[in-house]
Amino acid sequence: MTSRWLVLVESNTTGSGRLFAAAARRLGLRPVMLARDPDRYPYVRADQIDSKLTDTADPAAVLAACTALPGPVAGVLSSSEYFIATAAEAASALGLPHPDPAAVRRCRDKRSQRQCLAAAGLPGPGFASADSPEAAVTAAARIGLPVVVKPVAGSGSIGVRRCGSLAQAAAAARYVLAADQAATGLPPQPAVLVERYLPGPEYSVELLGDQVVGVTRKHLGPEPFFVETGHDFPAPLAAAGAAAVSQCAAAALAALGLRHGAAHVELRLTPAGPVVVEVNPRLAGGMIPRMVQEATGIDMIFHLVAAAAGQDAAVRPARAAAASIRFLIAGECGQLAGITGVDEARQLPGVTEVGLTATAGQQVTVRHSFRDRLGYVIGAGHDTAAAAGAAESGLRALAAQIVPAPAAAEGSLR
Repeated sequence: MTSRWLVLVESNTTGSGRLFAAAARRLGLRPVMLARDPDRYPYVRADQIDSKLTDTADPAAVLAACTALPGPVAGVLSSSEYFIATAAEAASALGLPHPDPAAVRRCRDKRSQRQCLAAAGLPGPGFASADSPEAAVTAAARIGLPVVVKPVAGSGSIGVRRCGSLAQAAAAARYVLAADQAATGLPPQPAVLVERYLPGPEYSVELLGDQVVGVTRKHLGPEPFFVETGHDFPAPLAAAGAAAVSQCAAAALAALGLRHGAAHVELRLTPAGPVVVEVNPRLAGGMIPRMVQEATGIDMIFHLVAAAAGQDAAVRPARAAAASIRFLIAGECGQLAGITGVDEARQLPGVTEVGLTATAGQQVTVRHSFRDRLGYVIGAGHDTAAAAGAAESGLRALAAQIVPAPAAAEGSLR
């Protein structure tokens, strides 16, 4: 019997790529990984997933690899936001379901995204792009302090800073424009985006196609950084507030032309109403899909893979509960000797999962991004308050033992 292939173009490195392959197998499809270095993803070998060495930076090479497979291709997608547009181009050429590649690229370029949302009349902060620290200072002075300086193409809060002075804006832009990719995980940036700071609590709306799956409350660490320290799902919002942020997110997707696949839309609920922070043309990170599944029974990864393969199924919740996650964040640089309290956390009421994302012996560098996470605790409950309480109790049981490094070793902007 000829296999029907589900093509995965590269992968993210936080674990959900493995779940994409598992979802393909649940659908009766044979996953195959196209990658410049398949060994970069240990699960490919461990799970006996087919792989093909491919220049994934070249859309033509990705399409050629798809057409060379011995059997029909059912779908092409990626769990890495850096390759979603490339996968969409291949799917389009093969006549398979896909998001609009141009819409994906508009979302990935935060400057283009802001311009598109503004042109559609959606509320948003004053903004400008800047290709030098001096230009960032000029933009910040025109927009008005405080501002947020961020990469035009980044993720995970890497290089995102709140700046209360022009000197801080210059330093933040200099950090991003001169960032070393190997050290920071940030691709080379042609410019930074300078935006007026938005006050108010932060939320995200999780969508599959044009269907809102739910709203997440985001917890952030201390400014000037924007490190996500936890999430609650569903967000503890009144019905009117949840509807307002959901409608704003849907309007943003319509303006950008993103009508297929997953979207993770981040917003601030300001005194004037919801305002889009940014639209991400992918599933949420930070294990939010895992929380959604815990709270509702909806497996967003499975639905996304099924849609890519033309096997859409109704997205319906199986239960109405809540889930929260709290991250163990590194507070200093050094060598991780270990993390204590894991067994104690797992035994606490309401705690459903405790995971470590760092191993003893590794070097810890505080970067003020998602890369500072050492572990996590997921709590579940009948409502958000109960779930959050369980996750926070579990987090309090954990302690990272870090042998400090000299202060000069901290590779981050202060």
